[in-house]
Amino acid sequence: MSVTIYHNPRCSKSRETLALLTERGVDPTVIEYLKTPPTVAELTAILAQLGMAPQDLVRKKDAKEAGLDLTVSTEQLIAAMVAHPAVIERPIVVANGKARVGRPPESVLDIL
Repeated sequence: MSVTIYHNPRCSKSRETLALLTERGVDPTVIEYLKTPPTVAELTAILAQLGMAPQDLVRKKDAKEAGLDLTVSTEQLIAAMVAHPAVIERPIVVANGKARVGRPPESVLDIL
């Protein structure tokens, strides 16, 4: 099973989710998305796997600080999220064709 975590090591929930995965014997591919942001295609696929609109995956406070307009089109917002990855909610775990946001960390267990 291939498991990927979009991780921010400075985020406590992201660290907790990564620890939970490793405690369960999962050796995920770790993508520090602030250093290596997802592409537009990757983020679009992740949103589909989450079953979420891009507005639902945006950290509102960070978006406001970045000056992002959340009322733009879906394509424009996804492009803005890729350009400003700090606004993307974290962590995101992708496994078995599904994705979950690790808030709380245990929420990722149902896709393993």
